[in-house]
Amino acid sequence: MSLKGKVALVTGSTSGIGLGIARALAAAGADVMLNGFGDAGQIEALRAEMATTHDVRAGYSGADISKPDQIAAMVAETARSMGSLDILVNNAGIQFTANVEDFPNERWDQIIAINLSGVFFGMKAAIPGMKARGWGRIINIASAHGLVASPQKVAYVAAKHGVVGMTKVAAIELANQGVTVNAICPGWVLTPLVEKQLQDRATRGGTTAAKETLAFVSEKQPMAQFSTPEQIGGLAVFLCSDAASTITGAPLSIDGGWVAQ
Repeated sequence: MSLKGKVALVTGSTSGIGLGIARALAAAGADVMLNGFGDAGQIEALRAEMATTHDVRAGYSGADISKPDQIAAMVAETARSMGSLDILVNNAGIQFTANVEDFPNERWDQIIAINLSGVFFGMKAAIPGMKARGWGRIINIASAHGLVASPQKVAYVAAKHGVVGMTKVAAIELANQGVTVNAICPGWVLTPLVEKQLQDRATRGGTTAAKETLAFVSEKQPMAQFSTPEQIGGLAVFLCSDAASTITGAPLSIDGGWVAQ
């Protein structure tokens, strides 16, 4: 599944799921534009490591995904500096939990801006170039929460449901333009942040990380196993391949059976 000659932009790719996806695309031969926040030195080290390890071009944009003008500028810069934008992965997201009546207005606005509007503005900026070239892959990272709900996550669930809906609309509009649009819907994913949370829970409770992992994952998933950023990256690479050229408008679960219940 070589993606040599393709250019990918992955938002929120300086850590976690986004970094796993960016690495998988680079390993398949795609040039990659990273995006996200973090320590400048660490980000540069990631960028350089990706370029060297996989012999691809790797860039970085610090665009704020809550700002539509910065998203448009990032898409334009990617196409200008790398020659095109063939693959867009809208991954950036944030979370906050509270009951509906207690949910702070500013947190609602922030989550909707990044998790939902950021996907819209990314697609809006990228689609014209993809249509002009007659080839494109848009992958929106939704969530199991794009298909089902959990309490205290009103903004996140609303945004991720909206991402699934937007994905379907764009897929229909682009069905005969050589551009596919799909949503990946992860369940629990073992990122470094989650690993630390599990270890902290084990320390506080006097248990082990293994026991905390089982208890945590089993709250939602029949399969008591985390997905990994690398597995989600593998699914993203597949969606960019010729084998997936007629898969479009699909919310693809990678969730240990969470939404099968």
